[in-house]
Amino acid sequence: MYLADFHIHSQFSRATSKSMNIPELDQWAGLKGINLLGTGDFTHFLWLHQLREKLEPTERIGIYRHGRTDFVLTAEVCLIFDRKGRAKKVHNIIVASSLKNVEKINSFLERYGDLNVDGRPILHLEGEELVRLVQAADEYGLVIPAHIWTPHFSLFGSNSGFDRIEECFGKMAGEIIALETGLSSDPAMNWLCSQLDRYCLVSNSDAHSPQKLGREMNVFRQSFDLNELKRIFKEKDTSSFLFTIEYFPEEGKYHYDGHRNCQVCLAPEETRKYDYTCPKCGRPLTVGVLHRVKQLADRAEGERPEKYIGFKKVVPLDQIISSVLGKPAESSAVQNLYQEIVRKLGSEFTVLLETSESELYRNLTPTIAEGICLMRQGKVNVQPGYDGEFGKVQILLESSQSEDQQALF
Repeated sequence: MYLADFHIHSQFSRATSKSMNIPELDQWAGLKGINLLGTGDFTHFLWLHQLREKLEPTERIGIYRHGRTDFVLTAEVCLIFDRKGRAKKVHNIIVASSLKNVEKINSFLERYGDLNVDGRPILHLEGEELVRLVQAADEYGLVIPAHIWTPHFSLFGSNSGFDRIEECFGKMAGEIIALETGLSSDPAMNWLCSQLDRYCLVSNSDAHSPQKLGREMNVFRQSFDLNELKRIFKEKDTSSFLFTIEYFPEEGKYHYDGHRNCQVCLAPEETRKYDYTCPKCGRPLTVGVLHRVKQLADRAEGERPEKYIGFKKVVPLDQIISSVLGKPAESSAVQNLYQEIVRKLGSEFTVLLETSESELYRNLTPTIAEGICLMRQGKVNVQPGYDGEFGKVQILLESSQSEDQQALF
């Protein structure tokens, strides 16, 4: 298998770890079992300088390499434009095939905003024109609408999005071949909207720190170049694109509706009951992803398109350990245990998806092994995220044995 996470950020994006540099990304990709990473942020001149220094081209179109990890050149941009008197704000991922073509793309984009203020620049540019500019600069280039349901900055967002893809991308809508579902939705939710049937659904981490790499990603049968990737997306080639790895969508920070300042979290039917206003303060609620999907849905739950890429729901290993130990995922106890497990059993995704139950119980404490097995069965409890607040996952341990924080091995 060939695991790819196309959407991440560098140290030059706001609220992003300084560890998001090429050598540490390569190290963490090895721990996670990721074969290919998007670079993120190629629009930022300091990051682009590092990419030129650290990445070596390969014989595959659009694929570079550092250490053990393949990289493809990517950036996320925030488009802000007016449409019929309303401000629209839509994030998009750009994929480029070479550093030379990145320079061409940047020379176009710098006319519409300051590329060096942030790794994810704001551009006063419409979606149709973005696609046209990328294609003019790079015959292999791709534009992928990012986290398409997020309320504030996405294609279908409840606060500033559209109801149809054509409304955003106009005459260039036919050039969009893939959509990123985002952490707060999974493919099954997207299948409720038949207008999405012709697009390949992809999932990525949008990581701001190395530990978050691969929390969502894409699993292919084997490696590819950028031209082959475009073909796979266009055809939704299930023999090449095997499945996506998904968060439990409730865990995403915009799954439910709500108002974070008042700690109000509501299901869509509750939001309608309160007429879309916070029951505590009376201000407008942030309408989340589940609600927005249901607004545009024209299928019943459980229905599927004729052709689709499958998916598997996964809880990241450090979150499983965190749930079992009752300690924060970023704590030294959890991170040390994480490192021990992957050193012993292989990469994180080998442990989560492939290691047999007998081997898990033979090498791990019973509760950690049980937690992984229960995750595979979907036996988790998730308190939904809302209005920018991530959901909380609890592994529903069935054994009566308590975790005594004994040594792992």
